[in-house]
Amino acid sequence: MTTARRLMLAVAAVAVGLSACGERDQVTVYKQGQYQGKPDTKPWENDPGASLYTSSKWNKGDKTSWESAVRTRNLAQNEYTRVE
Repeated sequence: MTTARRLMLAVAAVAVGLSACGERDQVTVYKQGQYQGKPDTKPWENDPGASLYTSSKWNKGDKTSWESAVRTRNLAQNEYTRVE
């Protein structure tokens, strides 16, 4: 390997190393009166997740069945009722 080639590789390595040290300013620009995040949905409008650890299911879009599933899950987490 020639000396010129080694010098070029060394200069390239230093340039790559120094370029990784730079940091750009991270500034958020807000638009007045406009929500810029993702729109939120009601929890009962989501599909019930398939999980091995929960037995509570609800019907998508049915608030009462979702509330019932949450109540059932909360009862299963209560140590006092689980012991009895």
